Amino acid sequence: MADNNKVNRRRFFKLFGGTAAATATIAAGWTTKNSTRGGTAMGDIPKDKMTYRHNPNTGDSVSVLGYGMMRLPLKLRADGTGEEVDQEAVNELVDYAIAHGVNYFDTSATYVRGWSETATGNALSRHPRESYMVATKFSNHNTTLWRNRDEAIALYERSKKNLKVDYLDYYLLHACGVGSVTYLTENDLDEEFDTIDKLVLRERFFDNGMLDYFLQEREAGRIRNLGWSFHGKVEVFDYMLSLQDRGKVKWDFVQIQLNYVDWKYASGWNVNAEYLYNELAKRDIPVVIMEPLLGGRLASNIEYLASRLKQQRPNSSIASWAFRYAGSFPKVLSVLSGMTYMEHLQDNLRTFSPLELLTDDEVELLEDTARRMVEYSSVPCTACQYCMPCPYGINIPAIFTHYNKCINENNVPETSQDENYRKARRAFLVGYDRSVPKLRQADHCIGCDQCVHHCPQAIKIPQELKRIDQYAEKLKQNMI
Repeated sequence: MADNNKVNRRRFFKLFGGTAAATATIAAGWTTKNSTRGGTAMGDIPKDKMTYRHNPNTGDSVSVLGYGMMRLPLKLRADGTGEEVDQEAVNELVDYAIAHGVNYFDTSATYVRGWSETATGNALSRHPRESYMVATKFSNHNTTLWRNRDEAIALYERSKKNLKVDYLDYYLLHACGVGSVTYLTENDLDEEFDTIDKLVLRERFFDNGMLDYFLQEREAGRIRNLGWSFHGKVEVFDYMLSLQDRGKVKWDFVQIQLNYVDWKYASGWNVNAEYLYNELAKRDIPVVIMEPLLGGRLASNIEYLASRLKQQRPNSSIASWAFRYAGSFPKVLSVLSGMTYMEHLQDNLRTFSPLELLTDDEVELLEDTARRMVEYSSVPCTACQYCMPCPYGINIPAIFTHYNKCINENNVPETSQDENYRKARRAFLVGYDRSVPKLRQADHCIGCDQCVHHCPQAIKIPQELKRIDQYAEKLKQNMI
């Protein structure tokens, strides 16, 4: 391809889309255990047709569907004192995923209230070590770890212990760019990049010697691939890539947020995925994709927009469009999905067994869908849970999820003159009480702003909660 792997989507899909999908899969480095293309009947999930991508650094064949262990199933503890990971359910999901060709599992010491690594290790260790690859992260968001080398090394070693492995297949410097907002003010973020670099990136990863330590661990084989995940301002992204450009470090992979909305319409201080992907592609750095469903928002979509997708592919889920989109780029190594339930896993397996690349017409349809979606006043929450726990008990992600769901289903009336006002009013209010207990609803927010500094989407959370609360109150009083 021209321009050294820099991909213009239109040009890429003209080269790799449509009837040339099977040939393009091989040409771009995609392989399947069985190269036969075509759809799979609902309920019929093959075990031998998972699509794989070859890692140019190690030669590994990585499943394009990666299992994100951020949203594991929970259950009530036997003594009724709270929740815990449902290990039996996790084991069942992992067993089924591996049996159907998934071999990439992504976790973090911070996921699922700190339980994810252990639950993931318990499930994976029941399988031969060569049957899976595990990715976890140096999640040193706690500033005490920035300056204490021994504690930072202990965090790394604890991850291996939790995962029950002697080496990590993929290890990431976690959320580069997000740390800059944990204690800096909004005014600080507008200062020269050197300020952010000095106070955040250097303290988190460089001044404490941890990047050098991880490079030594990679040299020793205890880290097979070293990379980083990104949320934040473009200066942070460019700086991290400049380390490779200047010969300081070779990155084996980078994890970015990419979906058909964020390609051109990234919200907050996040950077359009078009820029992120092209910068990585021209450096020949493999890409791992997070948030292909934009926190679930692309799994259902606004009703009339979803109907257009269903009309094109009646037997495919709405979510499958987003996964096919993310998986169609040639430098993508794996597309992560946080699959809580078996039906999520099965649907995604159908999409990737094998992966059918998008056609030109399908790309144009998704481009138009993205443009129309950004016209709606939904909250760009991905339910990552970084804002939790709220010190006042508010269930922030659940509130935003309910509000966005009502927008998608046209249950947010703007006036009492709307034809479906009564039905929509009831659906919003009753659904709100059912999905979010009253003591955890938006009216309990005091605006402490603690959540704002942890949000990778740069959502002004207290303002959004206030907006939703005011809207709910007006509905209750029939003032709309």
